[in-house]
Amino acid sequence: MNDSAPDHPARPVVLDVWCELQCPDCGTALDDVRALRARYSDRVELRLRHFPLEKHKHSFAAAQAAEEAFEQGSGWPYVEAVLAGVQELDRRGEPFLVDTARELGLDAEEFDTALIDGRHILIVDADQAEGKAIGVTGTPTYVVDGERLDGGKSQEGLRERVEAIIDRLLAAEGS
Repeated sequence: MNDSAPDHPARPVVLDVWCELQCPDCGTALDDVRALRARYSDRVELRLRHFPLEKHKHSFAAAQAAEEAFEQGSGWPYVEAVLAGVQELDRRGEPFLVDTARELGLDAEEFDTALIDGRHILIVDADQAEGKAIGVTGTPTYVVDGERLDGGKSQEGLRERVEAIIDRLLAAEGS
């Protein structure tokens, strides 16, 4: 069997986006995330990774709620809606997370239950621990092909640097 046969699609490049849903900079970075998803489609696997910061008291609950949204099949639309309402999340906390789910047609009662029973805590904890282990200190932070790009310090030119790495990886794979 020939592994380089054309019927074997190239594996997508993995782009981890370390994000905190109560972080205004992550909201600003949404345009970049949308543009990367549009440009690369299925050639890049864009993964939300959680890095809740202690200074934002609702960020841990928001990360759990995002996991519930992914489980219900609407992860990115939910993430975008929460990031668009960062100030409301600051003010209202968990009721805002549940209301946002309801507005998107998701099972809001299941969101409420997930926040109470903590079914997604281990995923959020594991992401945060991995982030700390690889040197993530703020959000957003992008990691592609082992290269960490810190968007928490500056968004300036960040998407272009991410695209340059992805383009190089895709060219090497012949995609």
